[in-house]
Amino acid sequence: MKKILMTLLASAAALAAGASLAQSQGVSKDEILVGSIQDLSGPLAAFGKAVRQGMLLRAEEVNEREAPELYGIVRRLSQRAGLPMPRVYTIPEEAPNAFATGRDPNHGAVAVTHGLVRLLDRNELAGVIAHELAHIKNRDTLVMTVAATLAGAIGMLASAYSRVNAMPKRSPRNLR
Repeated sequence: MKKILMTLLASAAALAAGASLAQSQGVSKDEILVGSIQDLSGPLAAFGKAVRQGMLLRAEEVNEREAPELYGIVRRLSQRAGLPMPRVYTIPEEAPNAFATGRDPNHGAVAVTHGLVRLLDRNELAGVIAHELAHIKNRDTLVMTVAATLAGAIGMLASAYSRVNAMPKRSPRNLR
């Protein structure tokens, strides 16, 4: 929730800066509103997609009693890597896949599909999980979130700037 709030605040700040710049160049409030809606449509669509994907995946957190072999592999590898134990999830999906998330090692999570667990032997599964733990250790999710947020903010500012510069300059003389 904190990430979402920070992203929304950064987007609002970028929009406010763009609106202020546009207004100083004589752009009407209606044009600013339309531009702001256009700028927000991309991030809102991406957020909606992420929420839908999370709901569609139906990941279920498991403990050592429910998935002893999987949980044991994750525990052994995370200890070996010097990481805190991440949360472990399974996804009721037959396509073999694995995911890792978490802004830092203390908030890490690993998810594997049922298809991956069925398809791979213990050593292969350990290799996949080791790869996912490397994403957590290297803070890949945090890096990608920051990069995507910066790219989005730059895109919004560039869009607002291009709209302002595309508008004819207005002065009191040509308003007649």
